[in-house]
Amino acid sequence: MTAPASALALRIFAGTTEGRLLCEWASRAGIPARAYAATEYGGELLGELPGIEVHAGRLDDADMERELSGAYIVVDATHPFATLASGNIRAASLAVGARCLRLARPVEALPKGVVPVASIARAARFLSENPGRALLTTGSKELAPYTRVADFAERFFVRVLPLPGAITKCIDAGFSPSHVIGMQGPFTRELNEAMLRQVGAQWLVTKDSGTVGGTAEKLAAARDVGARCIVVTRPAEGSGALSLREVEDALLREFAR
Repeated sequence: MTAPASALALRIFAGTTEGRLLCEWASRAGIPARAYAATEYGGELLGELPGIEVHAGRLDDADMERELSGAYIVVDATHPFATLASGNIRAASLAVGARCLRLARPVEALPKGVVPVASIARAARFLSENPGRALLTTGSKELAPYTRVADFAERFFVRVLPLPGAITKCIDAGFSPSHVIGMQGPFTRELNEAMLRQVGAQWLVTKDSGTVGGTAEKLAAARDVGARCIVVTRPAEGSGALSLREVEDALLREFAR
């Protein structure tokens, strides 16, 4: 099967650093594409790139199939923890007859001393059994498990994106404004350290988002202040996941003719 000449033959779900880098690469390589971001804010982060159209906003199953109609290759560059989105992208790609490439973030070994857990619920359970203040950096979507911990409103501080929806979720979950930090990363080691000291945290909870997700800076900062890290490990990637370079090479073979 030969790649079609359509300017929209390539679609990129670009809600990560790797997705943005791939869009920038495609623009430089002269490969037109349509990129998808789940939010208006994500669309703004993609910026304006020659040859790259940006669609900002979440898609339901029917919307996704309509959007991917006519696609030849779909690149899933969503977050390592966005397993539901990845499943929807694969299903929609299959439905429209497009090839789906999964761009996966490299897996790195966690250092000794961290507490690995399989989910946010497990992280909350661990905190319920171990005293001390905690800085939570796992986002605003799964706050409910933390709220089941006794004295959570006193013990926990939440760092989320500075978006009205994210802040509202924290407040609605029972966190006081003084315990909610709205900031956009990336965060340096020094800034993470300052936040941990400011809130007096003995624990830092994070997802294993890899180097580009700022995990290394968080772990180093926690070590500097004597706090311990609870790390939510990643869901396993399926077979056939590719690195950024491997996806670029695959696209060159198909489109740079």
